[in-house]
Amino acid sequence: MYLERLTMILEVVGQKELATVADICAHSELPKPSAYRLVQDLVAIGLLEPVGRGQFAIGSRLKRVTQSDQSDRSLLETIAPTLKQAASQFSCTFFLSRLRGKSVEIIHVETPDTGVSYLHPGLGKRPLHACSCSKAVAAFSTDLSLSCLVEGQLRAYTEFTLTDVQDLKTEFQSIRERGFAECVEEIERGMCSVAAPLARTGPGATMSIGATGSVRVFTPAFREKLGPQITKIASDISANLGWDITTDIQKTG
Repeated sequence: MYLERLTMILEVVGQKELATVADICAHSELPKPSAYRLVQDLVAIGLLEPVGRGQFAIGSRLKRVTQSDQSDRSLLETIAPTLKQAASQFSCTFFLSRLRGKSVEIIHVETPDTGVSYLHPGLGKRPLHACSCSKAVAAFSTDLSLSCLVEGQLRAYTEFTLTDVQDLKTEFQSIRERGFAECVEEIERGMCSVAAPLARTGPGATMSIGATGSVRVFTPAFREKLGPQITKIASDISANLGWDITTDIQKTG
């Protein structure tokens, strides 16, 4: 019964595009208190979103699921060749990450085709507070917040890992200002990475691309140069996928 009521509300809002609780009651015969409570449940998990004056619209989370094919395989058809080209151009390993639930996961890696061994970050989940791929998503995605990070429970992988929530808030603000994130020996000694979200909003905010290498190669000067270039590549990928590109994404020639 609970799921049926939630589905009914989503159908009403989806058909009307914008709907108030009164609209939902009129089309579903739900009592107003019940409709209001169910709407708030849907807002809390991103399936509906308030748009002002008591109106609600389909939320960005539901749109991502229903409006386009964003399976790993479909995305990689567009993104993998670009990452391969970038790996060769910059002579380092590039990766693609995406948000799954409340964690960020590296789903694809490309290394330069030179016969030389390069650092490989591996596939799988990454902590929100200690990897550039995760921090790039956490800083921009509306689906994540520092409420996911509990003071005193942030693991220190090295002596450079940020474990204070206030320090993370400061770093996330810096990431939003410059458009890309860094990880300097925060999860493993000797390794660095730089990553940027595919976009600041929409589905691109739940994905990031980046590059990784040794501290010997990824010097501060190299990272400062690479960050805006990765941001530009991310913007181009979003354009190729047909996603809206916000003007506040930092672009470089």
